[in-house]
Formats: sequence, C-alpha cells, structure tokens
Amino acid sequence: MTAPANASRCPVDHAAMAAALKSPTGCPVSARAAAFDPFAPSYQQNPAEVVRWAREEEPVFYSPELGYWVVTRYEDVKAVFRDNLLFSPSVALEKITPATGEVMDILKSYGFAMNRTMVNEDEPDHMARRRLLMDAFMPERLMDYEQPIRDLARKYMDRFVDKGRADLVAEMFYEIPLTIALHFLGVPDEGAEQLRHFAVAHTLNTWGRPTAQEQLEIAHNVGRFWQTAQGILDTMMAKPDGEGWMYDSIRQHHAHPDIVTESYLRSMMMAILAAAHETTSNATANAFMTLLSHREAWEEICAQPALIPNAVEECLRVAGSIIAWRRMATRDTVVGGVEIPKGGKLLLFQASANADASHFEDPDRVDLHRENAVEHLTFGYGAHQCMGKNIGRMQMRIFLEEFVRRLPHIRLVEGQQFDFLSNTSFRGPSALWVQWDPLHNPERLANQAPAVLAKFQIGPPPKDGIARAVVVKDKIAEGEGLYRFVLAAAGTTPLPTWTAGSHIDLIAGGHRRKYSLCGAGAHPGCYEIVVQREEDGRGGSRHFCDTLQPGAEIQLAGPKNLFRIDEAGAHHILLAAGIGITPILAMADRLKALGLPYELHYAGRARQNMALLDRVLKDHAGHATLHIKAEGARMDLPALLQQVDGSTRVYACGPDRLIAELETLAEHWPEAVLRFEHFSTDNAALDPSKEHAFTAELKDSGLTIEVPRHQTLLQALQAAGVDVPCDCGEGLCGACEVQVAGGDIDHRDKVLSKTERQANQRMMACCSRAAGERVVLFL
Repeated sequence: MTAPANASRCPVDHAAMAAALKSPTGCPVSARAAAFDPFAPSYQQNPAEVVRWAREEEPVFYSPELGYWVVTRYEDVKAVFRDNLLFSPSVALEKITPATGEVMDILKSYGFAMNRTMVNEDEPDHMARRRLLMDAFMPERLMDYEQPIRDLARKYMDRFVDKGRADLVAEMFYEIPLTIALHFLGVPDEGAEQLRHFAVAHTLNTWGRPTAQEQLEIAHNVGRFWQTAQGILDTMMAKPDGEGWMYDSIRQHHAHPDIVTESYLRSMMMAILAAAHETTSNATANAFMTLLSHREAWEEICAQPALIPNAVEECLRVAGSIIAWRRMATRDTVVGGVEIPKGGKLLLFQASANADASHFEDPDRVDLHRENAVEHLTFGYGAHQCMGKNIGRMQMRIFLEEFVRRLPHIRLVEGQQFDFLSNTSFRGPSALWVQWDPLHNPERLANQAPAVLAKFQIGPPPKDGIARAVVVKDKIAEGEGLYRFVLAAAGTTPLPTWTAGSHIDLIAGGHRRKYSLCGAGAHPGCYEIVVQREEDGRGGSRHFCDTLQPGAEIQLAGPKNLFRIDEAGAHHILLAAGIGITPILAMADRLKALGLPYELHYAGRARQNMALLDRVLKDHAGHATLHIKAEGARMDLPALLQQVDGSTRVYACGPDRLIAELETLAEHWPEAVLRFEHFSTDNAALDPSKEHAFTAELKDSGLTIEVPRHQTLLQALQAAGVDVPCDCGEGLCGACEVQVAGGDIDHRDKVLSKTERQANQRMMACCSRAAGERVVLFL
C-alpha cells in the first residue's frame, strides 16, 4: 500500500560532491559522512543528535573512519535486522579496530579461542541452538525472578536511603544486574568486581578504538577474562546437575553435541558473562539519568506509577544501552536507496532509528504516554532479537517502582558531567550521582514502610496504562450529529506535537475510540477531533456527543501516525467522504504550508452533514472541490483519477465503498500511489463458537504456538513472550502486522489492499486468523 520515500534513488547529490573520498562502490563520500566519528565524545553524549543530518538528508552513508555503511532511519534498520540471511550477523563481534600481531600473540598465550555464539552466527546454526536454549527466557519462567530482584533492590536501598547522597551506578545499578545475571546463569558470584573489569576490557577490545599501547593492556585483560570464563565452565561441566541457563546449555550439549558444541559453550561462557548484565546496568542508569533530567517525566511516574512499564520502553527508545549493531551483506543489495556490495559492512544505528520522526511522533520529546514506545529497536529485531529483553525490563521496572515508593524526591546532583566508555555500540554513564533530603523520605513521614506495589505482567507494557489526562476546552456543533472537540492538556506539560494523518484514542465513560486529528484551527497547542454520533453504533460516539461538555477531564492515548504524507510526491490528490475529512484536512494544511501541489475532493450527502466545511472552503479555496449528493454532484473517481501516474500520491479516507472502488482503480497503479485509511470496522468481537483453533509456527524463533478458538493470534503471541505491538485491536491501523511464510490467511483487517491479501505475505495478528490448521510466520 505504501513505500518509503526515496526508495529508488541515492540521496547523495553526486554533482555537488568532491571526488576525493569515495565508498567501495565509487559513490562520493559527503563531507559530513567523512567527518563522522563514533569515538568522539559527542557520539556518546547524544548519539541520535550526531546523525540527525543523516536521518534527514543522507540516511545511509559510507564512513571512511569505520569502513562501514551507517544506516540511520527506522525502516531501513528494521529491514536489515529482519533479513538475517541477506544481512549476516557474523561481524557483530568482530574487532572494529584491527588487532596488531603483538595483541594476537598475547591473546594466544592465554589460550583465547573465541568462536561463534548466538549473537554472531548464521543460519542454520543460530536457530538450531536458539530453539534448544530459549525456554529459560519464557515469561512464565521469568516470574520467579521478580521477588528476588525486589528483595535485592530494597536491601541495597537500605544501605543509602538515609544518607541523602549516592552514586547509583556504584551502589546499586551495577551490582544487582550482575548478581541476577550470575544467578540466572548458575554462576557463583565470587569475583564480581573482577568480572566488571574484564567486561570493560571486552567492550573496548571489540567495539572501541584503543591506542596500540592500550590494546596491549586490554589484550591481557581479555585473555584473563577468557581463562576465568573457562575455569567457571570447567567447574560447571564437571558437575552438570546445577540450576541456571549455562547448566541448561551444558545438558543440551550432552543431548545434542552436534548443535550445542563444546566450542560454542566456551565462547558463550565469556560472551554471556559480559552481556548478561552490562546492558541492563547501563539501561537502568540511562533511564534514571533521562527521567531525572526531565523532571516532569519523573514526577509523572511518581504521581502515576502505572506509567512505569511504558516509561521503561520510552527510556529504552530515548537512551537505550545499545547504540548500534553490525551486519554484513551476503550479496549485492540496496539499503535506503544506496547500493551495498557483497561483503559490505553495515553499522545499524539503533539510537538514530529510535529518534526517527517518520516513525515516532515528536521523537525528541520524552513522552511517557507514547503508545508505540515499545516499537524501539534497542533490543534489535527479528531472529536475533535479544533473548534477555524481558528480564532486563523486569529489573528496570522494579528499580523505578522502588525509587518512586521510597525516594520520589531524589534529584540529580547539579553540575556533574556524565562520562561514557568510548565505543561504537554500548552506552551508560560511569557514575550517576543523586541527592535527597532523608527527612522527607516517605517511610519516615508515614512512620511505616510503603505498601507493596501490585505485580506487573512480563513483556511489553499493558496498553491501558498509557493514557494522558486532557480537558475538553470547547465543543462545537459541526452539523447534524457532528461535534468538534477541542482538547487541551490537563496540566502544565504541553501536548506532544503531531504530523498530518495522526490519530488519538479518546477514552471516557468506559469507551475507547480512535479519531483523526484535524488541525489546530484557532486553538494552537490543542488537539481537535470531530465525532460523528452513531445511533446504532457501540455506544462510544453517543457517550462522547451526549455527555462530554467543556471543562470535563478525560483521557486520550497518542498521537500516532499510520497514514503519513509522502512529501516526495509530485502531485497530491486528497479524497474525503463524510467524516473522513478529518485526517484529509490536516494533510491539506500541511501540503499548503509546504507549497506543494494538491487538490482536495470532499464528498457528502448534504452540506449539513459535512464537518469542517467552512474551514475547507476558507483555507483551501482554489484547491477544494465539493461533491454533494443533494446538489447533484457525485464524486466520479474514474474521471478524477484518469491522469494518475507513478509520481502522483492519492490519499483517501472514507467508508468501505470508497476504498473498494479506489482499490479496483489502483490495481494497475504503482504500489506507492494509493494510501488510504478506514474510519470504521465491521469486525465484531471474537466469537469462539464460530472460530477454529490453529497452530502458528514462528520460523525465526523456532516456537510453535497453539492459538485456541477463544484467543486471537496477537494474544497468543504476546502470552508466549513475543513482542508484537498493537494499537487498535480491530484491524484498522496495521500496527500488529506480521510477515507470513506459509499457510492461507483469513484476512479480516481494513489495512491491506486486495493485491496484498492475494499475495498472502502479511496479516494483522489482532484480527486475522489461519484459514486452515496452520500458519508459518517470520517471527
């Protein structure tokens, strides 16, 4: 239905480039690409900002400094992660600074023999091992860790809660994730401080740029790390009946020695000791640094702890502990319109992708109510997505809960400089100093320990806890059964900015319904929506129209945009029928502001049934044409669209019959031309008596999931710990799309076109089901 802008052309203006620097494909290297330095302090201080220019102008560029193509936009990064055959993970642990001969000799003297692990191995080896070793990461198994983590958090906080000042990294955020990681692995926790020293050496050795002299010292530490890891493994293998993931791996080695080989165990022992805690430790420190630097966000979670799960996801988006990861092209290909040769190495800039305005509305803002925060790429995506993501989330949530309960008044110590280890891929402050007045500790004031918080679910945050409070500022009749609501922020924090095509969820009176934002009109800083009262609907629109009055405080979720303008189009045709004018008018406003050519066609039964008509005529005179049935003017789509070509963009919002006619007309158009959005669905709630159970095989994860007749595919996937985002739950938005590898689909969505349904390559997990007994998914 849509295609990324600039998908078929190189974004570099070759004519304007100096020919001094060229990529391996002969493409000139721009001055900013040549200056890109991931080892400069600015890279760690604000990685997404360092490549803002690239996201906006040169989304895939070659870096002579690294010898890598740097990929900066969300869809491109996700697409590379998605295809682990075309883009091999084999370079993920390759030293980014080549080792000298002297370094190699030092490593050899320690018996260093690092081989492939699940992080950097190709198929079929990777998935064969992952299938055997992922049970311990399932949500039902991880629930056993909640209370031990909480007990540790309280124990460590007891040590400093009355001091008034602490370095949270040194006194808590490093040691607890390490303790939990060692317990999870089944490894004794002696020598924890030595492991920390070794992990730093491993990071610098693999992802840093140490000097030749520094490399020698690092090589000795890496060698000692290797020997320590081997000693631990030898002890475990001598008595393999212990509890923990490494013991599970050892037992799988004995059961399947050709899949879980001894060389794999020896390499994984070292890799997991470094990775299992560093990322969680850094992510936790980053989250507290982010929330305390944005005081309003910290105060929000103190006032509304139900926001903590989504606050974790937003912090992982804004300040994740993994900045970038690596892949290598296994054949000539194209990424973001740029040719990548076979063997070309790519740096997937996750921190940049997580700040991409084409995917996240108002991305520079720390927005704890962001509905799609969970779509961040910090954990990667696809077959190699981090298996430990949910135990990391759990620890971050528990830490935030305990601080909100016991030290809500903490603040960052002013004037401190945050220092980060210089490397391409991992980020976290070496220290995080906070202070508070112990006399204001809630447990002192209340003379009792705070109440225990309710448990949370494992996995992505529940959608119901993400809504923000707003006030109905005005309510204006827009015609028969039509009301325009002006919504303002309930507090002092302004509402997020949004882009044309965005929608929100309006929540009041037990109802939750989606409405497109239709422009600020005369109320800048506010949101405006139009609600059409449906007498025979499900009750939401009747409640909003009949009950809501100015001054009422309600909730909304969003904004989120799944209906974007492709501003690269040469000509834009906007088609609206009935209440479908709401997103279309916002698009017209945007195109007018940009000075781009557009025409707006608005159809309705009669003028009194047409919302926002006065503003359409006032603001878009000369561009707007009305098609009013009562006045004998119907919208003749074949006549209006007879000149459509590949450079035209057609946007439509309206009832099913409008979309169906457009789909028929568009069967021979290029795929990127037509973009549409339904404003209603006829999908009823799941009726188990009319459904059949089926099996979903997850090709990338090696899982087989049974979907009973009373459960949607989405619900079954999420229950198994598979992260699939969901927005509407009704097949209207496309957020829960999954890729289909096999099996016929019973499509029930309002997102896919006829052609896309016939291709049988995509389905919406919230509503569509297997037509037969089995479906195979790329998950």
